[in-house]
Amino acid sequence: MNPYEFIKDAIILGDFSPGERLTEEALASTLKVSRTPIREAIKQLETDGLITPYKRRGYIVREFSLEDIRQIYNLRALLESFGASEAALYRTSEELERMYNKNAAYEIAISKLKRSDILTIRNVQQVNQEFHEEIFKATKNEHLRTHISKVVVVPLIFRSFYWYSERMLLRSLEVHKTILKAIENQEPERAKIAMQEHIYQGRDDVLQQLNTPGIEVLKRDTQ
Repeated sequence: MNPYEFIKDAIILGDFSPGERLTEEALASTLKVSRTPIREAIKQLETDGLITPYKRRGYIVREFSLEDIRQIYNLRALLESFGASEAALYRTSEELERMYNKNAAYEIAISKLKRSDILTIRNVQQVNQEFHEEIFKATKNEHLRTHISKVVVVPLIFRSFYWYSERMLLRSLEVHKTILKAIENQEPERAKIAMQEHIYQGRDDVLQQLNTPGIEVLKRDTQ
């Protein structure tokens, strides 16, 4: 596994805790590689929103308060619902076909999900992200896609799939189908409402899990 994937998985799974300091020297020693690939990995992890600079002395694993999470999801709901409505207006038949193909892949990924296998969890998260990205591409609005990319925080999305029950995942799949039907029929308001509810439901599920005793990853004291 390359340094980027190793550090990313360690952060997502909680081996590197929120607020923990990471340095190039320590990571290079742990992984037994030079500092060059570590430096490249850190740059990508910062872009992903997984780590943040710490007083010019390395980086720390990014922390999220419950209010951070609420605000992130609320902003996603606003942006992504607008994106779905725009996609309904401007999508092409080829773009619609790609959306359907991605959602079919999402259904397959769900059927193969194993909680003990991080690769299957990552696959569900990745295919879901690709489905949403196909919708954003159909908007023909690069400014919107740029803003959305800044609020789709990887660890939060990943953990939501890690926590989701089969019932929750199948519910997500059905909402995808509703969004797709609205986009296919070029019904912007219906697509907007369905996407907004989809994101809000994800927000509520994550907040509920973080308020469950024993769930510590990505949670910090908000007092």
